[in-house]
Amino acid sequence: MKEKIIMKRQNRWICLGLTALTAAAFLAGCGAPASSSGGTSAGNTGPDTSTALAGNTAADGGAGTAAEDAANMEKITELTVYFGDDGAPFPMHLYDNDTAAAIARYVGQSSWRLPIYHYDDYENWEVMQYYDIPGRYEIPENPEEVTSVEAGSVYYSEPNRILLFFHDAEISAEYTPVGYFEATDEFVEAVEENPVLEGWGNKIVRIRQ
Repeated sequence: MKEKIIMKRQNRWICLGLTALTAAAFLAGCGAPASSSGGTSAGNTGPDTSTALAGNTAADGGAGTAAEDAANMEKITELTVYFGDDGAPFPMHLYDNDTAAAIARYVGQSSWRLPIYHYDDYENWEVMQYYDIPGRYEIPENPEEVTSVEAGSVYYSEPNRILLFFHDAEISAEYTPVGYFEATDEFVEAVEENPVLEGWGNKIVRIRQ
């Protein structure tokens, strides 16, 4: 009789031990899985997500993801441009393409103040101006052949250059369309009369959301 009681107790402890091991294995399986690339779970942010949108500032609060920021910027249909630091604002209407969306996204992160180093010493300066964008901004392009341009047309050209035609023109080039201005008399005058910065020898164009 004593042997039977001892055997029953041993069997009970063995069953309890197996049950504990099974529970531990189950709990371990519920932990955060490693990513397929060997990293941590998707909730952790790595260097790729932290730099997805170059130029982000602390003003974001880190609340939105890169995808959400990009989606919000895609809704922008126009930017505001000033010819000169004290110039009047003019809306630049944007086309629905990747080039215009990238420019709008970057301007939304930080307004641009671009110097115009050359404004009267290059071919076609009487009908167009160009503004160089810092090389740290990566802007996609999809150039197309352009032969006839209407006043107010805006294009993108490598390397990181925005071109504005403020008069009609006949040309032969490949540019990516970005948008357009309403070519009113006030607009043309603002472009042509943009003052030279005193002591600097260049002009300024400001672009903001």
